[in-house]
Amino acid sequence: MSKTKTLKKLLSFLLALSMLFCFMGAMGSVSASAATDRVSMYLSDTEFSKYGITGRYVYIQTKDNASNQQVYVHYQYLEDQEWKDVQADYFTTLPDGSKIWRAYFQSIQTKYAIKYVADGQTFWDNNNGNDYTYEYLGVAPITVTRTGATYNGYAIRAVVQNYAYEKNVVVRYTEDNWATYHDVPLSYEIQDEYGTEFWETTVPVNTSNLSGFEYCVYYQVNGQTYWANNFGQNYNSSYKLHP
Repeated sequence: MSKTKTLKKLLSFLLALSMLFCFMGAMGSVSASAATDRVSMYLSDTEFSKYGITGRYVYIQTKDNASNQQVYVHYQYLEDQEWKDVQADYFTTLPDGSKIWRAYFQSIQTKYAIKYVADGQTFWDNNNGNDYTYEYLGVAPITVTRTGATYNGYAIRAVVQNYAYEKNVVVRYTEDNWATYHDVPLSYEIQDEYGTEFWETTVPVNTSNLSGFEYCVYYQVNGQTYWANNFGQNYNSSYKLHP
């Protein structure tokens, strides 16, 4: 083989190798961009459940300055059916400047991902390729689940990220529209398959008259305090699961 042919083959190989690395670099860039915290499932809230059908609010966090943000929940109503999109509406802005969006959908198989479109690009949070199913928490530190009155008071149930073994989870409630309030600690109940912990208690309130009853829950861990207060609106007896 002549030196000229050998040189041409070597140059072709190097060019192909260079193009491969460029392609891999581009793929890495796309993957890294999609894996940023520009969009994340923040928390979810089961509002309705009957005959196997679940109605769910999904709260989505975006950290972006784009002016044309569009946020969707991409979900399946039933396994093997087509995936659908439901658009989320702007809900509120958190103290750190990130935006919260809210979408509602009903499904028999609760399986979904988050789709975010901004600046001509599409970003996903699909739970690292596993999609979301029944998780209550995405990146939020804490939330509460819908409960209700019991024979001896009002049940409170919180879901927290397991940031450390030592932690306190406390409900703060009022029966007189915050003229006075009481703090009651929650007790550890169980850890689910997603690694989040459930804590619960029952507060001794007069369940025959809940007109002045409101509550929120705070979570103390690693020197930080996180609140679940319904995005500043607090919770009351209307916050319950509808069968």
